[in-house]
Amino acid sequence: MSSATSFQLRALSLSDAQAMFVIESSAYSHPLSLANLQDCFGYLYRVEGLFDGDQLLGFSIVQQVIDEVTLIDICVNPAVQGKGLGKRLLTSLVAQAKALNAVVVMLEVRQSNMGAIGLYEKAGFVESGRRKGYYSTDDGHEDAILMDLALG
Repeated sequence: MSSATSFQLRALSLSDAQAMFVIESSAYSHPLSLANLQDCFGYLYRVEGLFDGDQLLGFSIVQQVIDEVTLIDICVNPAVQGKGLGKRLLTSLVAQAKALNAVVVMLEVRQSNMGAIGLYEKAGFVESGRRKGYYSTDDGHEDAILMDLALG
């Protein structure tokens, strides 16, 4: 893997959905389906990938409606997690949201996803609510934590 400075961020297209699905499936116990990922290439969505050469290492998906951005997914290949790639994707999507006059970035995250929660908190996101028992797990359900980042 190249040094962090050599990674390239670029917009993804529908043709990248299969590579996204491979990463999604390896990173999450309950991944988005290929069809769900394919549905995220449309008018209101921005999908960005982080590459090392031609290799997709991670991606983010956001939906913007007027001045509200919803982070649909941010995912990094488990083989390269812990190297600041998620932070790089998050920083980029927040900068894009600001440039497009958004006032808030919203997301939901599984309560058990402590790595993601830590990333979001370090970026300034605060918990704004919970959806009790929202996510299915192998042994029941867990809460979705709702988080917001006010842009100003």
